[in-house]
Amino acid sequence: MTDTSTPPATEPAQAQVQVPAPRPESDTAAAEKISVSGRVASAVVERLRNEGSLTAERGSTTIADDVVEKIAGIAARGVPGVHDLGGDVARVVAGLRERVGLGDADADTDRGVKVRLEGDQATVEITLVIEYGQVVRTVTEAVRNEVIAAVEKMLSLQVTEVNIRVDDVHVEA
Repeated sequence: MTDTSTPPATEPAQAQVQVPAPRPESDTAAAEKISVSGRVASAVVERLRNEGSLTAERGSTTIADDVVEKIAGIAARGVPGVHDLGGDVARVVAGLRERVGLGDADADTDRGVKVRLEGDQATVEITLVIEYGQVVRTVTEAVRNEVIAAVEKMLSLQVTEVNIRVDDVHVEA
């Protein structure tokens, strides 16, 4: 048998430059970047959606979560036996700000308070420091009652939960 196909045409020799191919990201790194950006986007959307709304006959009222946090913080600080609000890091930062003259530590009334709003319902989370010698259950129940009363009275929101985390006990030096 003879080969009847035509031989391939030869082209003049050309210099070939090799360009390194871009290194593809590993699937894990790409997935991690997507996951992080997704969490950031979710947090932003959650913050924007976290508003209480009250409808009336002639319009509606929108209440920002910061307002609820401030009212809940003021109510919690007013309870005997509560030394401070917030976790260790928040208290250290507030102390540093006060020392360098960037603000009064007591001005951060919403520190240690987080609120989740859905329509006219609010869930409140509070982190606090209790004075040594106080009965924890008594103080936390008083905080819960004061926060519920203040938020419901001042904002006409229904408080569904007040979750309290006791972060520390303050001992007078």
